[in-house]
Amino acid sequence: MRVCVIGTGYVGLVTGVCLAHIGHEVICVDNNEEKVKLMQAGQSPIYEPGLSDLMKSSAESGRLQFTSDLAKGVEHGEILFIAVGTPPLPTGESDTRYVEAVARGIGANLNGGYKVIVNKSTVPIGSGDWVRMIVLDGIAERQKTLVTAGGGYSELEQIVETNFDVISNPEFLREGSAVYDTFNPDRIVLGGNSDKGIAMMQELYQPIVNREFAEEKSLPPVPVVVTDLSSAEMIKYAANSFLATKISFINEVANICDRVGADVTQVAKGIGLDSRIGSKFLQAGIGWGGSCFPKDVSALIHTADDYGYEAELLKSAVNVNRRQRLITLEKLQQELKILKGKTIGLLGLTFKPDTDDMRDAPALDLIEQLNRLGAKVKAYDPIVSQSGLSHGLSGVIIETDAEMLADGCDALVLVTDWQEFLKLDYGKMVQRMTHPVIIDGRNFLDRQAVQDAGFRYVGIGR
Repeated sequence: MRVCVIGTGYVGLVTGVCLAHIGHEVICVDNNEEKVKLMQAGQSPIYEPGLSDLMKSSAESGRLQFTSDLAKGVEHGEILFIAVGTPPLPTGESDTRYVEAVARGIGANLNGGYKVIVNKSTVPIGSGDWVRMIVLDGIAERQKTLVTAGGGYSELEQIVETNFDVISNPEFLREGSAVYDTFNPDRIVLGGNSDKGIAMMQELYQPIVNREFAEEKSLPPVPVVVTDLSSAEMIKYAANSFLATKISFINEVANICDRVGADVTQVAKGIGLDSRIGSKFLQAGIGWGGSCFPKDVSALIHTADDYGYEAELLKSAVNVNRRQRLITLEKLQQELKILKGKTIGLLGLTFKPDTDDMRDAPALDLIEQLNRLGAKVKAYDPIVSQSGLSHGLSGVIIETDAEMLADGCDALVLVTDWQEFLKLDYGKMVQRMTHPVIIDGRNFLDRQAVQDAGFRYVGIGR
């Protein structure tokens, strides 16, 4: 099938590359000329395991193109994905100006023939009908322009004959494993009231539904949830809000464990074996961040407020997470007392491993507070330290390896659970430190091994 993906952030680029890999003809559109040139040269603008290789092979096969020409993409695609960002506003609601601009641009460039317009961006509930309205506005504006300019009858007739449907197809990709998640999804959600539009989306995803590109091809077909627009939009917000709440819950339990002498890792194991609860997202630590959880929880709270309901549980999850980010600061003060004049080393900066994403990363809050208290802050991150992205960080010295990070430190804090950190030579690092203290902000390290190396180990809820 012919596909156009508008927006090449994490969601758009992964979606476009993976759809091309399974055999569709894909054009990815972005209004950033420099970014488009980079992708046309075969380079991915984001770090995502496995993405670059798929991107190169799909481009070489001719199934994947990149352009800044929206009209070209709209003309090409039978299915048009809107995959632009919807960042949070200070109020907590989503900023939908980019979605609006794309929808209007699609309307201005439709020239007859049926199209399926897909909301892949995480948009407020009710946005499906709103996008349809904006597309129609774009069509009307173009008709008016053509009439004013004396456009020919045939061109006007083409526009009048244009017909389209809007489908909601929320994404559930995890940064760091987005390619895997695309080929091995837990479910595919399609929201809309058009049988034709839904049928085209089902055809588009058939190879993935049949697990032709999955790691375990013997599993049953991927469940496809077909529902209305609003329910599909709500599924996305509800899923992320539940997972964020689950993390906040185990973090609250961890803080109680700290006070009563229990070990939250054992508690999580015990409750996670209950099939009604499950073990995923029960890892206590320094809280959640990134581009999805903070934005989606805030957006759902804002939607509830708009409709006269106070989402108390979700607001509490946000408050617990905000407080949790400073737990490591409290533990540093307990170990070192006064932090002014001390040197603190951070192991990891990104909000999670296997990504270069620093959006709403807990490390940023920790750096800010340590600076406020007069500490010198150093950091090492496997991606940030090598990529040059550190130029946008302030108040922190970026080291190029972990042993250099340890040099002269009064304490280390594990912020991001990169697999690389399990293999560090902690014995050598201890020898380079002023005080051999390590705060494991993710309960990730082998406590016994770190202690045997000479560290005083401090976990979360342990």
